[in-house]
Amino acid sequence: MSVNLKGSVLPLPVRRSLIKLGQDLALARRRRRISTSSMAERIQISTATLRRLERGDPSVSIGTFAQALFVLNAIDRFAQLLDTAADEVGLQLMDEAVPKRIRGGVRGPASGAL
Repeated sequence: MSVNLKGSVLPLPVRRSLIKLGQDLALARRRRRISTSSMAERIQISTATLRRLERGDPSVSIGTFAQALFVLNAIDRFAQLLDTAADEVGLQLMDEAVPKRIRGGVRGPASGAL
C-alpha cells in the first residue's frame, strides 16, 4: 500500500488519485504562469504546503484543495464531483429498490391528505 495517515494505510487507488490531482493542479498553475509564491499567497498557505499539495500529500486539507481549484477557476468541477445525475452506482441502487408492483387497495395514512 502507501502512506500511513494517522495509523491507517491509504489504498493504492486513493494514493494514486491524490498524486494525480496534485500533478494536475501543478500543471494547471504552470499553464496559467502562476508562480508558486503567488499561488500560495492566493490560497493563503505557505509555499511548503503548496509543494505538499502538488505532490498529493493526503494530510493537506480538502479545503486547501478547494481553494486551489477556486484560484484556478475550476471550483465548478469540484462542486460536481458527486452530482446526482453522474452518480451511476447510486442511481442503479435506487432503481433496484423500486418496487416491481404497486398494489391498490388499502390506503396509507397520508393518502387522504392533500
